[in-house]
Amino acid sequence: MTVAAALTIAGLATVLVAIGFVGAGMVARHRAQNAADLGALAAAAGHVWGQERPCALAQVIVEAQEGGPRVVRCEVDGPDLLVEVAVRVRLGPWGVRAAVGRSRAGPVAAGG
Repeated sequence: MTVAAALTIAGLATVLVAIGFVGAGMVARHRAQNAADLGALAAAAGHVWGQERPCALAQVIVEAQEGGPRVVRCEVDGPDLLVEVAVRVRLGPWGVRAAVGRSRAGPVAAGG
């Protein structure tokens, strides 16, 4: 009976730890996506207003967010800006991984 109880407790502990890692990954993914959205909007606004380096504005906005996000890629695609952001997350035995968020922003077409 004691062995069965110990195995049950160990199994429950493993499941709880796994849930914690999944939760940490989800939070990091949401932070990355939110930072990418904000960075793309800021860069697109700067691009529309004629700023020469809109990706620099995206980088400032992204790095000001919680969770340590960093711009991995930022490029101008016509009137649109594409921003990709990564947030590092520790996943215990699986090491440190990057949760990634991607966003595109630009002006709205007239009449559409």
